[in-house]
Amino acid sequence: MARAENKNTAGPTARMVAKVARRLRERRGWSQERTGHEMGFSGAAISAMETLAQPASDAMLVKLEEVLGEGLGIFEDARPFMRMEKYPPQFQNYSLLEQQAVVLRLYSTLVVHGLFQTEAYARALIGGGYPPLSEERVEELVEARVARKALLDRKPTALIEVVLEESVLRRTIGGPEVMHGQLLHLAECARRRNVTLQVLPLGCGASGEYAGAYGEMNLLETPEHDHLAYLEPQEEGLLISDPTKVSTYAQRYAKIRAQALGPRESLDLIERLAGEQKT
Repeated sequence: MARAENKNTAGPTARMVAKVARRLRERRGWSQERTGHEMGFSGAAISAMETLAQPASDAMLVKLEEVLGEGLGIFEDARPFMRMEKYPPQFQNYSLLEQQAVVLRLYSTLVVHGLFQTEAYARALIGGGYPPLSEERVEELVEARVARKALLDRKPTALIEVVLEESVLRRTIGGPEVMHGQLLHLAECARRRNVTLQVLPLGCGASGEYAGAYGEMNLLETPEHDHLAYLEPQEEGLLISDPTKVSTYAQRYAKIRAQALGPRESLDLIERLAGEQKT
């Protein structure tokens, strides 16, 4: 159900999309019901988009471009900015950098990194968080998170390295079926030529060395070859550009990766744990 509060909180991209869509619709002399029929949506959904009660989803933007876009690319260009507006405020600036990055180096300690979450895993994780969110907001965040995976297939290709703590793979989110699907998805991602996935084993540290003690991190290289770090402790987004600090994070990441299982061993572990979840 559309939320009335969206009318006050909708971002500038959502407002622009609503205004342009309405003008293009009216120029054709179409009703909201006719427009919805042409796009595969209900007239009520078109009304909710135009009044900002429920800003356009990514799927709706695709259909708006096909049906009303007139080859201008307005709605297609709006897609990344609309997704950004749906993210929590602390993540918005980083989200565009992530989608444009040429290299990403990621380290996750608690849950599967957002880029590699299945829809079911993301819904269980977001819906089970605190403070509790409305069902509408949960679905909005799930859609935005799943849309991030477009980076995996982007041209030109992004190089992505990710290290997951073994505990992430063993922490069941959403039940065995959801976790089974998530582990299979990780295995599929690990086989991508542009993805290197490694697991930091639970036994790391037994000999006295454990480089991951300071927590998770995201390192990225921009198309201009600037190097940045992004940290998100307790929903506080920290985007770091200081070269000295970023260099320290990069060195720490290299140590974490060196202490992790190799890619082949990591894939074997993921597949074995997937089999255990299935049973």
